[in-house]
Amino acid sequence: MPKRVIIAGAGIVGVSTGIWLRRISDAEVTIIDRLRPGEGTSHGNAGVLAACSIAPVTAPGLTRKAPRMLVNPDFPLFMRWGYFPKLLPWLLRYLSNANESDTRRIADGLTTIVADSVDQHKALAADTDAASWVSDGDYSFAYSNRAAFEADAYTWGLRRDAGFEPIIREGDAARAYEPNLSPDIGLLATMQDHGYVRDPGRYVKALAVEFERLGGTILQAEIKDFDLTDGKISAVQTDQGPHACDQAILATGVWSKPLMQKLGLSIPIEAERGYHIIFKDAAGGPSHPVMVASGKFVATPMAAGLRCAGIVEFGGLSAGPSKPPLDFLRRHAKASFPNLTYSEEVEWLGHRPAPSDSLPLIGQVGETGVFTAFGHHHIGLTGGPKTGRITAGLVAEQPVNTDISAFNPMRFS
Repeated sequence: MPKRVIIAGAGIVGVSTGIWLRRISDAEVTIIDRLRPGEGTSHGNAGVLAACSIAPVTAPGLTRKAPRMLVNPDFPLFMRWGYFPKLLPWLLRYLSNANESDTRRIADGLTTIVADSVDQHKALAADTDAASWVSDGDYSFAYSNRAAFEADAYTWGLRRDAGFEPIIREGDAARAYEPNLSPDIGLLATMQDHGYVRDPGRYVKALAVEFERLGGTILQAEIKDFDLTDGKISAVQTDQGPHACDQAILATGVWSKPLMQKLGLSIPIEAERGYHIIFKDAAGGPSHPVMVASGKFVATPMAAGLRCAGIVEFGGLSAGPSKPPLDFLRRHAKASFPNLTYSEEVEWLGHRPAPSDSLPLIGQVGETGVFTAFGHHHIGLTGGPKTGRITAGLVAEQPVNTDISAFNPMRFS
């Protein structure tokens, strides 16, 4: 009998896993999510296939800088202070990685997942309607001047060690390449051979259609618990009843934490609240994705307009959106692209899954038949297809020619 596999989560990771599992096996695969495909965090992001995004936030020196960042109203880090006592244990573990050895260890792990992102997305979407949403393109980092760029020398050193070397354009050369930049931006560091998705939500929806064409099933329900028989999964419990299975895959981002607790594992993962604003029908913005270093946000030209996404806020899963992060994003977007015009704004808040060591969890939980594929922090869209391909191989018991030891879900046990 074909194996029955349930995938929890209909974002880019879950749908990618489902497609690859149907392509390489005869497993009966069902994706279950409380939302429809592509309507969660996979919808709200900068859309960049950021192959060079291998440097964790926890670089050496962060512990010393963090207090100043939190009280600086013009820095893109925000705190809902009522949540701080609950956040503190995770935050201490997170900051403990802000050292040379852990930073390089994490960067090595992230490189495994994201360095070939464009190729992985093209392989996933090949010969499907989803392929039309993927665009090749450069990815630039915008700095006020050479000194600001050199202040990021440590991060650029990590990227160079991984094989990513930028093209530097300054002054008139930067403005000739990207004419709508503010005069306050004097240097562009541009990575070639990257890409972006012109509408991440519609892209994932198109991939979900391909998954169903391949014989997969999608159900809208909320997974509540697992049934284990002799230590092996036998069913998942949802708010609409049980679903029998032989294996299950957790790809529900930060919402995977309570489900891992059902398996006896406490995962140090927090919701990092991320925002975006879409400036609809935009003109006068960038012609390709640009990370504005001063505001730590990315401006990406998309089908609906210019999407500006970024900002870090800690405040848990239940609180609604905050006004200051959106005001910050709006202010810096207009300052960076003073020629920007648009018809209206669309605001969004989502929750990035942030493990304390900035590395996703990919692999089997002991011998339970439950596999994890979550915790991608800032690289969910970028690394989703490769994570899905690896996870499908693990479930199908096919060789995975990648060292995934850094992502072992048991590392926190």
